[in-house]
Amino acid sequence: MSTYISGGCKNGKSLWAQRIAKACGQPLYYVATMLPHDGEDEARIRRHRAERAGWGFITIERGRDILGALEGADPSGAFLLDSVTALLANEMFDGNGVRLDAPAKVADELTEFIRRAPSAVLVSDYIFSDAALYDALTEAYRRGLARIDRHLAAACDNVLEASAGLLTVHKGALPL
Repeated sequence: MSTYISGGCKNGKSLWAQRIAKACGQPLYYVATMLPHDGEDEARIRRHRAERAGWGFITIERGRDILGALEGADPSGAFLLDSVTALLANEMFDGNGVRLDAPAKVADELTEFIRRAPSAVLVSDYIFSDAALYDALTEAYRRGLARIDRHLAAACDNVLEASAGLLTVHKGALPL
C-alpha cells in the first residue's frame, strides 16, 4: 500500500513516514535523496540518521535516477523515500545546467517506483503557501514539484498531510 505524505518543514513528516514504513513490513529501506551542499544539509542528514537509528532501516543513498534504489533491494519490503523535494532539485539542477524536463522524469520514475515496490512511503515538502513572487527558475521548480505532488496524490493509495506533528488523511486511510 503506497503512501504520500506532504507538509511544511519540521512538521513531523519524516517521523510519521518512519512509523508507517515500519508498519508496512520487512525488510525496511530508507531511500535518502538529499545530496548535501552545505553544513545545514549535513546537519539535517545527521539528524535524520539519528532519528531512524535503531528502527532497522537499511539506508540506500540515491540522489538521482531513483529507480536505481531498487537494484539489489527486496521489492516486497517497505521503502521510505525522503524526499521528493530533494530528488527534484537534484534532477533539475544537476550541475550541467537546468533540466526543465526533470519534473516529468521524476513523476514517471516515482510512478514506476511505486509499481515495483508497492509498500512505498514518499515524503514531499509543501512549499506553495508563500505570498512572495519568485524568479522564473524558482517558480519553474515550484510548478514542477506541484506537478509531481499531484501525480503522486493520484497514484498513491493514501495521501496524508503533516502539520504541527499531526496527520490529516486526504485519501485512503492512516496505514498504522
